[in-house]
Amino acid sequence: MGSTTPAIMSNGYVSTSHFPIISFLSLNLNPIKSISLSNFHSHQKHHHFLSLNLKIRRKNVITASSMASTRKMEEILPPPLDSTSDPPSLFDGTTRLYVSYTCPYAQRVWITRNCKGLQDKIELVAIDLKNRPSWYKEKVYPPNKVPSLEYKNEVRGESLDLMKFIDSHFEGPSLFPSDLVKQDFAGVLFSYIDSFHKSVTSSFKEDGVNAETGAAFDYIEDALSKLNDGPFFLGQLSLVDIAYVPFFERYIPFLKDVRSYDITAARPMIAMWIQEMNKIEGYKQTQTDPKLLVESYKKRFLTKL
Repeated sequence: MGSTTPAIMSNGYVSTSHFPIISFLSLNLNPIKSISLSNFHSHQKHHHFLSLNLKIRRKNVITASSMASTRKMEEILPPPLDSTSDPPSLFDGTTRLYVSYTCPYAQRVWITRNCKGLQDKIELVAIDLKNRPSWYKEKVYPPNKVPSLEYKNEVRGESLDLMKFIDSHFEGPSLFPSDLVKQDFAGVLFSYIDSFHKSVTSSFKEDGVNAETGAAFDYIEDALSKLNDGPFFLGQLSLVDIAYVPFFERYIPFLKDVRSYDITAARPMIAMWIQEMNKIEGYKQTQTDPKLLVESYKKRFLTKL
C-alpha cells in the first residue's frame, strides 16, 4: 500500500493524507478483548505498518539509558505568540514546528523532535491557543490547529503523521523498529489511541471510574507485556510510546486528584513504563506542571467545580 501525492494549497499547506494508517480493523481485531500476536502472523505478508513508499533512514537503536544521556540540551523555550505578536519570517527555508505547550497532540511531535536530537534543526514556535494570532490561520495553517510543521516551504499537520514524517525525513536515531511483527503491533496500537482516549475520558464526568476506563488501562497493561521485550511497547523507545505518554501525563494526576484512582495500582507494566519514560530527556523537556494539567482538565470536564 503506497503513499499518495500530497495536495499543496496556495499557501504551501499540504494535505497529510499521503501518510495513511493501514487499517488493522480489517483484521477483525477487537482492541479491548484481544491483541494476540498470533493474529499478526497470518497477515504479515499483506499488512505492514511501514509498507509505505517512504525513505526510512535507519540509525542506531534507542534505549532508555542512551536517550537519558543523549543531548541533555536545556532548551530555552520561546514565549507563546498571541494575537498581538508578529509572525516569524515565514517560508524563508527555516524548518519550524508550531505547538502549544499544553496540547498533548503537539507534545507528541515535540518529543519526537527532541528524541531525534533536532533542537537545532527544527525551530520551536509556540502558539497561544486562547488568543491565536490571525496570521497563523491565514498564512501558515488554515485548520488553525497545532501541531503543524513548516518544512521546505510547505506546511503539514496531524500529530501522528508529523511524528512519522520527522522520524523518516530527518537525521537522528530511528524511533521505529525494522522488525515486521513489531511494525504490525505498532499499527494496532496506533489505531487504538482514539478509542483509548474516549474510554478513559468516559469516566471524567461521572462520580467514579467506570468499567470501560478500567478495561482501557488493562488493555495498555497487557500491550506493554505482549512482546516481553523491555519496558516499552515495542521493546525499545518508539513512536508508540511517544504517542501515548502525553495522555498518561494528564490522566495520572487528574484521576488521582479527582477520583483518588491510581492508574498504576496492580498494573506493574504501566508503572515501569512511566518510570522509564520519565528518564527520557527528550520527553522530560516537554513536561508540564501536573497541577496546571489537573486544573485544565477540571475546567474542561468538571464544569461544576
